[in-house]
Amino acid sequence: MTLATETFDAEATARRERRIARINRVAKFLGPLGLGFTVPLMKLAAGDTPSEQWRELKNALFVPLLGILAFLAVWSVLAPQVQTSLGAIPGPTAVWEQAQTLVVDHFAEREKRAEFYARQDERNAQLVAEGKSDQVKNRAYTGKPTYLDQILTSLLTVGLGFLFGTIIAIPVGIASGLSKTFNGAINPLIQIFKPVSPLAWLPIVTMVVSAVYMNPSDMLPKSLVISAVTVTLCSLWPTIINTALGVASIDRDLVNVGKVLQLSTTTTIRKLVLPSALPLIFTGLRLSLGVGWMVLIAAEMLAQNPGLGKFVWDEFQNGSESSLARIMVAVFTIGLIGFFLDRVMYALQSAFTFSSNR
Repeated sequence: MTLATETFDAEATARRERRIARINRVAKFLGPLGLGFTVPLMKLAAGDTPSEQWRELKNALFVPLLGILAFLAVWSVLAPQVQTSLGAIPGPTAVWEQAQTLVVDHFAEREKRAEFYARQDERNAQLVAEGKSDQVKNRAYTGKPTYLDQILTSLLTVGLGFLFGTIIAIPVGIASGLSKTFNGAINPLIQIFKPVSPLAWLPIVTMVVSAVYMNPSDMLPKSLVISAVTVTLCSLWPTIINTALGVASIDRDLVNVGKVLQLSTTTTIRKLVLPSALPLIFTGLRLSLGVGWMVLIAAEMLAQNPGLGKFVWDEFQNGSESSLARIMVAVFTIGLIGFFLDRVMYALQSAFTFSSNR
């Protein structure tokens, strides 16, 4: 082997190692987002050990795909054999067709809205040209919300509920972790209210919001606020518990250092307590977001907030031939969005903490 060949091989190896190092850095972000299966593919393209990468790819991609395909096969075989008042249980093909129909309906509704505003602008322009400006009127389009609109409404609702819950839960959890007296006072309340169903909270929340929220705005209708508050009341407990546990379990040497340096309580919490407790705080936030997303559907059904919960209830009440397939579309949508929200929180946890809990 010549010196030139050896030099070329060394340079190729160095380039491959640099590419793999870059892929490893990117993998830290892809894994939490549920895209870890792309890492072996990129390493294969970069020329990393094929046998090892194929093994990783099998575990990360092929085995999950096999499970999904097996589920679809069993569903396809068993679904037609179950007869309901709305007909046979729809199979994967029927559910996929209804999902496509819902997307098509969304864009059709958008076209109707655009045409409505175009006609309104044209009419108003004609009135102005005729000197009848006093007759100009601007009306909002009152078409029904589409399926994609309802998804956005549900995301907004759970986001508000989760935000309110976080604002309440983290300070309460920090106080519980720092003070045994405060923890002893609040722990019985946590144990009492933590298992309460959203169906029990909803009537109380409805009456309170109706009494307090007298002038609802278009951006925050009363049904949305009721659903968001219900989500808050049901989802804040995991964050309180995990935050308190994280704060209580920090290294006592850190607390002693804070006392020696005579740090204020605010500085101690900001510089010592929060960085140490962040992994468990994020675990609580992930659990709270998952609980909030589950609670939301029931809350929207009863509060008639125009989100996914109301969509499911309306289709159940509708009882048409396609209703069952549309309800199953909503079930898969709820599951996929819940998975996506959990992955986003896990990605944030990985970005802001040195250690993380899966």
